[in-house]
Amino acid sequence: MLYLGSQLPKAAPVDWQQRFAKLAQQSKQPLLQQYYAAGMVDGRTAIANTPLLALDLETTGLDPRCHGIVSIGLVPLTSQRVQSSQAQQWLVKPRFALTSSSVKIHRITDSALANAPDLLDILPEFLAAIAGKVLLVHCADIERQFLAAALNVRLRETLQFPVIDTMALEGRLYRAKPLTLWQKLRKQQQPSIRLAASRSRYGLPPYLPHHAVTDALACAELFLAQLTHRFPITTAVNELWD
Repeated sequence: MLYLGSQLPKAAPVDWQQRFAKLAQQSKQPLLQQYYAAGMVDGRTAIANTPLLALDLETTGLDPRCHGIVSIGLVPLTSQRVQSSQAQQWLVKPRFALTSSSVKIHRITDSALANAPDLLDILPEFLAAIAGKVLLVHCADIERQFLAAALNVRLRETLQFPVIDTMALEGRLYRAKPLTLWQKLRKQQQPSIRLAASRSRYGLPPYLPHHAVTDALACAELFLAQLTHRFPITTAVNELWD
């Protein structure tokens, strides 16, 4: 089998194990101290031996400065299977009002959030769930920026964590080279690396999008397909994470 992902040069990986050790000492918040103190796997660990957890957030928009988190979904997995029976989801009350456009997308209404807790109330459970895990997402900027903004407002600290971004892994293939002039003149477009399009390339079925657990499940399944076709399970996690 040809493992295409190993052919492309990558930047030096972050030593997340070392970073977590420093953050555990630097954080002033007990919840975050506990999260970082749980540690992180050595970057040289094979992906087959790495604890993984797919994450998805549903939000009121795309700008963390004026939009908030309304739902969090988690789905654990190994390099061999998705553990969908252990999925978790929380509805949380955002700091900003829902908009009609966002409700149309994620289908979460004001009435559904009427008794939802603030993110701070479910934070101990959420951090305990992700402690020691490498998070798997599709488009890491969304999850990182929204969680960082949400915690910065509530705790005056941000949350740092290693991510394997399935969109970035697709980008290694489909964004590695810009279109040539001839391709542009022919109005050729680069393949989409959005979640649904990426799944379709691997023959995975379509799911109704914008539901936190469903999107986390879709991301987890995509990653297993990427492993099967492009990366051996002996691949070190620091070749995949950011």
